[in-house]
Amino acid sequence: MHFLQTGTKTGLFIVLVLFISCQPANKKDADTTASPADSVAQVSPAPSWTLQSNIYEVNVRQYTRQGTFRAFEPALSRLKDMGVEILWFMPITPISKTDRKGTLGSYYAVQNYTAINPEFGTMDDWKALVKKAHSMGFKVITDWVANHTGADNAWLTRHPDFYTKDKNGKIVSPFDWTDTRDLNYDNKELRDSMIAAMKFWISESDVDGFRCDVAGEVPADFWKACITELRKQKDVFMLAEGDKGELHRAGFNASYPWDMFATLKAVAAGKTNVLAIDTVLRRQDSTFPAGAVRMYFTSNHDENSWNGSDYQTFPGLVHGAFAVFTQTMRNSLPLIYSGQEEPVLRKIEFFEKDNIGFGKYGRAPFYKALLTLRKKTPALSTDASFRRVSAGDDKALYAYVREKEGHKVLVILNLSAKEQSVNIKDPSLEGKPYNVFLFLKEPINPTHSFNLEPWGYVVYDYDR
Repeated sequence: MHFLQTGTKTGLFIVLVLFISCQPANKKDADTTASPADSVAQVSPAPSWTLQSNIYEVNVRQYTRQGTFRAFEPALSRLKDMGVEILWFMPITPISKTDRKGTLGSYYAVQNYTAINPEFGTMDDWKALVKKAHSMGFKVITDWVANHTGADNAWLTRHPDFYTKDKNGKIVSPFDWTDTRDLNYDNKELRDSMIAAMKFWISESDVDGFRCDVAGEVPADFWKACITELRKQKDVFMLAEGDKGELHRAGFNASYPWDMFATLKAVAAGKTNVLAIDTVLRRQDSTFPAGAVRMYFTSNHDENSWNGSDYQTFPGLVHGAFAVFTQTMRNSLPLIYSGQEEPVLRKIEFFEKDNIGFGKYGRAPFYKALLTLRKKTPALSTDASFRRVSAGDDKALYAYVREKEGHKVLVILNLSAKEQSVNIKDPSLEGKPYNVFLFLKEPINPTHSFNLEPWGYVVYDYDR
């Protein structure tokens, strides 16, 4: 909430060229209600346009020197060329002034649910931006804050019964978010008002869905009723910031894999090995509906603001292998955060103006290769099959095959700080696939072996 390398030594030069051209969020424990995972059917089938898609998080305040919708609009062409498809805009509503943190406050302290933050522009500016994005083939989702409001939201005066109160009758703040006030979902009128406000943005500006902040802190039965109502208006895509299977059962199409992200950070820091990844997947399979889509990432606004940029979490060339993981993993709808394509090597301020400062786009070719591959082959669809493959040291190498409708992609990641020997002995993988980052075809057979540099990766596309 608020607060290129290839897979072989010969590919290291390409990596250097690509790179040198250059949470206090809801991290609750996973839901423990088991659900069978024998099929790939989802509880709430996502819109078809999400299957081979990706998400790009837009931080309007920091994206340009002006920090407005109009100033952001020229970036659409660049993002389109990079392969971005779904634009997620952080909250665009006005920010409360009471108990404001910092100079500009938190986007997540909502003053008015049906108005535009004047710092970003006008409602007409927003509508024009959405219309332009749609005309270029983008989908647009906005950040929605249903758990709490800002400390001077009009509801506090008009509907104080919408809020949670302590034993003395004082309205409380959730957690340590003192610039906000906690909403009480025992109140039916609040529920109806929240749904009406979300419908407003669909009818008023034709948004394609919502990323719902700290969704796991809002009752699941509200989300079920809410999403049902929203989908009577439009087949919206719903993304939950939460790591609970019940959110999918309530109707969300995708959720945050905080548990997996914490594991990836531990692997990158050398605190555990890749076997921990499979442990997370097994836990997910026992607690989430089958085929639940997860939004994998190496950074987002929470992680960047509070724990540092991805360059700090996955330093230097370490980032590449983990980014490949997010883009090619099973059930993944991957995220790229504003500035990762630059790359931004620092934490971006949250409550103050801190222009990202684009200009180099050093990682853009790397991301473009991954996004293009994802769009091209059904093997990387969210519903494509996934199978682990033994490639050598199973504590260091994480290899897997994605397949769908006769299409196949093989991914080999060295998630360790040591060079590893790779040897694929699986007969089903024999052939001459295209090495995506070396731009050539390579034979795969029982005698094929090579060394993979620390944090190296290889992506083989069998369609080319």
